[in-house]
Amino acid sequence: MPRRLLVLDVVGLTPALMGPRLRALADQGWTRTLRPEFPAVTCTSQAAMLTGGRADHHGIVANGWYFRDLSEIWFWRQSNRLVQGEKVWETARRQRPDLKVAKLFWWYNMYSSADVAVTPRPEYPADGRKIPGVYTQPHALRGELEKHFGAFPLFRFWGPAADISSSAWIAESSRYVMAQERPDLALVYLPHLDYVLQQKGPDHPDVASHVADVDRLAGDLIDTAQAMDMEVLVVSEYGIGEVSRVVHPNRALRKAGFLSALWQDSVGETLDAGASRAFAVCDHQCAHVYVADPVDVAPVRAVLERLDGVARIWSGDERAAIGQTHERAGELVLESAPDAWFAYPYWLDDDRAPDFARTVDIHRKPGYDPAELFLDPALAAPKLRIARRLIAKKLGFRTLLDVIPLDASLVRGSHGHVPTDPALHPAIIGTRGVAMPDGDDATLTSVHGAILSTLLGEVAT
Repeated sequence: MPRRLLVLDVVGLTPALMGPRLRALADQGWTRTLRPEFPAVTCTSQAAMLTGGRADHHGIVANGWYFRDLSEIWFWRQSNRLVQGEKVWETARRQRPDLKVAKLFWWYNMYSSADVAVTPRPEYPADGRKIPGVYTQPHALRGELEKHFGAFPLFRFWGPAADISSSAWIAESSRYVMAQERPDLALVYLPHLDYVLQQKGPDHPDVASHVADVDRLAGDLIDTAQAMDMEVLVVSEYGIGEVSRVVHPNRALRKAGFLSALWQDSVGETLDAGASRAFAVCDHQCAHVYVADPVDVAPVRAVLERLDGVARIWSGDERAAIGQTHERAGELVLESAPDAWFAYPYWLDDDRAPDFARTVDIHRKPGYDPAELFLDPALAAPKLRIARRLIAKKLGFRTLLDVIPLDASLVRGSHGHVPTDPALHPAIIGTRGVAMPDGDDATLTSVHGAILSTLLGEVAT
């Protein structure tokens, strides 16, 4: 019999980080871990779960990549049209054409074939402000959600002020949508643990309280789903490990003469990707290295092999082993050592860093920057500085919230590599009406089959 299903993505969940509500769900149903896909980052992981394929199939090689035809690096794009291949609900609709889907805060959430969508989408007026908001499908849903729950707390979703309130807003709005729309498939994303574990590290004593907070939100969502006679599948994208080393591939490439930076008086140094012979797009514990001329691949590889903290480098056909042969992938793909991660900076002198480096600016930076989770400890009164900047913005002055440190060593947790220790593999929990993926070496791609078989009623209970 076809069933309805909640798929709840609790980012960073591993067996050791299950609170009592999730453990109770596992006791009533089943739980196991799955080997993550490479790189074990959000966009690649979610695409793997929803298409059942690796990056060379769906094209999401990382959270961001080099758009060769634009000569620009872009992270955190929103259009679902970037995800290649059929999504799981599209496959299910061949047998259940009326299948109703709500995609709530999963990534690539704009212009998909889901019936209902909600995703963070700030507004950027011409005066330089950034106003919290969400994009919804249908469009009128935004006003409905803001009427009930207020504006989405964007500045507590990411950045040094990130806290449980953003995940709470997601959970409450998702429960509302589920009750109003009664979808057959609801995809909900709870990110809070992800940020805590990167900022503090998985072994920090504060982590337990954050696990409890997320567990309560997850439990309330599960209760809502089960009251609506929905099966439940809790997934995670990766585990987060302790890190103590930072690797700077772009600085090494610049010193070797491969990377070109452009000085602009009003901005500082910017990475000139189109003029560079080689550069790295860094994303947690993965880096895609783009090399303009094939003759440079070997010497670029030689430079990077000498860096402490680089565990593996794949090039050419070697990339097939990690599913990274897609045209969006770099000519070289790097994986860090478990206790290291790749930082994006390309400047050699902090006095020449671009103005956006000291701000929260996920779209302008040519790489992922977890230092955005911290206030610069070198500032005597960072909160006062923030208050003054915000007042200036409200008065109509253009100014920067330049309170983010340039010191990447503050980061305590990371992910992206494929751990050998199953304790750091993402946990998955299912109710009895959801088939548990088989095989000791099953990967995150098997979530696709678990969702599909549930929606089509192919699971014996």
